[in-house]
Amino acid sequence: MELKREKEFVNQYHYNARNLEWEKEHEAPKTGAQVNFQLVKKDQENKVTSLITILQMTVVHDDFVINAMISQMSHIQGRIVNEIKELSQPEVQELAAPLLDMVKRLTFEVTEIALDRPGVNLEF
Repeated sequence: MELKREKEFVNQYHYNARNLEWEKEHEAPKTGAQVNFQLVKKDQENKVTSLITILQMTVVHDDFVINAMISQMSHIQGRIVNEIKELSQPEVQELAAPLLDMVKRLTFEVTEIALDRPGVNLEF
């Protein structure tokens, strides 16, 4: 799959210190991720499909919780995608990879500052 990507966009990135006492009385957060797509344009003449990949995720760590939403416009060259279900799992992973990298980068920098120690490397 040949892609032309636009710059990643950080829609939301939120760091919270864990409050374990509060979590005892309420439900503790859970780690999870969801990737969604929005088809934007199908250029039949040039065989280009434009879509937005949206990553929404929560990362629960011993010391903190991260909530993030990162998106990116991509242009699939030489192919018209009519429905998202036409994308294979490896193609979905390829589209989402830069968004996961952005969450990793942001988390490393924020945790380094917030915790005053080496940043946390997320492993996905």
